[in-house]
Amino acid sequence: MLPMVGVPETIRKGLRAYRDLFRRAEGFDYVSRYVTGLIVSPNKTLQGIYAQQVWEEDKPTRRTMHEAVFEAGGKAEELLPRHRKLVAPEHRGRGREVIALDWTLVHHERGPHIYGNTKSYDYVERRMGWIQTVVTGVIANRQMIDGVEVRLQVPNVCKEEETYLKATVQASYEQMERARTRLLELLHHVEHKLAYKKRTEIVVEMVEQLDVKIWTESVGHVRASRSQHG
Repeated sequence: MLPMVGVPETIRKGLRAYRDLFRRAEGFDYVSRYVTGLIVSPNKTLQGIYAQQVWEEDKPTRRTMHEAVFEAGGKAEELLPRHRKLVAPEHRGRGREVIALDWTLVHHERGPHIYGNTKSYDYVERRMGWIQTVVTGVIANRQMIDGVEVRLQVPNVCKEEETYLKATVQASYEQMERARTRLLELLHHVEHKLAYKKRTEIVVEMVEQLDVKIWTESVGHVRASRSQHG
C-alpha cells in the first residue's frame, strides 16, 4: 500500500460536520488521520496506521500521535447523536427500514490491559481469549446500512472484588486511615455492582434511546409539514 500523505478529500468532507465537537484543530487533524488509517490501512492497529503516515514536517512519535487522538478534547457523548442526525436524511423516502441490535466479541489477544478487555470464552470460535463485548445498533433498508449506536460492555469484576474483600477483612480497624481505606474499597465495590449492566440491559437502553429519538424526529417532521401547508 502507498504511504498516506494526508487525509483524502472524501474522508475530510465526511468528518467536516464533526469538527465543532473537537476543541483543538491539531487534535482533530490527528483524529482525521487516525480515521483514515482505520478505513484504508490493511493493518488497523495503531502501529500499522502510524507506519503508513507521511508528514510534511517532522514526523511525530507514535506515542505523540496516540496521545493527540485521545486528548483532542472531543465531546464523545455528542458524536453518535450528531451522526444519527446526519445520516437520517439519507434514509428518508427509501422504503421500509429495520433497526438491528446485536453484540459481538472483539478479540484483543495482544492487549490484556485494553479498556473493557477481559479473558472469557468465545462460543463462536470455541476458545478462550481476551475479548471486548461490543453492543451495536444499525439501521438498514434495501439500499444502505448505517451504524446508529455502539456501546462497550464493561467487564463484571464483582466476583474478584468480593473474593478480595473477604480475604482482607479484619475484625476491627483501630487506626482511622485503615478504616477509611477499607470503606473506600467497599464503596468502589458497590459502585461497580450498580454500574455493571448485562448485554440485554444495554440493548433495552439503546432501544429506548433510539425510540425516543425517532419519535421526536417524527413529531418534528409532522409539525414542519403542517406549518408548510397551513
